[in-house]
Amino acid sequence: MRYIAFDVETPNRFNSRMSAIGISVVEDGQIVRSFYSLVDPEQPFDWFNVQLTGIDSAAVRGAPTFPELWARIEPLMSSGLLVAHNASFDMGVLKKCLHDYGIPWRPQVPGLCTVRMGRRLLPGISHRLNDMCVYYGIALAHHRADSDSRACALILLQYLNAGAEPKRFIRTYTME
Repeated sequence: MRYIAFDVETPNRFNSRMSAIGISVVEDGQIVRSFYSLVDPEQPFDWFNVQLTGIDSAAVRGAPTFPELWARIEPLMSSGLLVAHNASFDMGVLKKCLHDYGIPWRPQVPGLCTVRMGRRLLPGISHRLNDMCVYYGIALAHHRADSDSRACALILLQYLNAGAEPKRFIRTYTME
């Protein structure tokens, strides 16, 4: 199975645009490809988000807008099972971007959430991304989409290597 672990950063409290996306592709028990891009959200940045991510309007100047970027990453995003740490957030931002820009994609997308998986597989511990990285000894530059997507992929691999059956955890996300 091919897994597409992704993470997005957002410019403001509305969580309807991306300011960055990181993608880590997992095949045969390893990360085989990575992708990262800043994204011009065409919206203002909130101070909180800038402090959290380090991304501001100057950083995204000249970066592709979501429609420009989507033309490049859609084949990758469609090439496997989507995975995110707290998938409802990342899938929600993706859904809003597609909807707001009028970009058609699949009406429903199957995906995995490594937070949900972890809560079932390892009850009684914190499943925040930074805590899981400490637990597994994974290096993390938190709130950097490339690092976060890589960490998500490595956490998924930990679960799979421990015998987790991903089919038990697949959820369908509505993209319309």
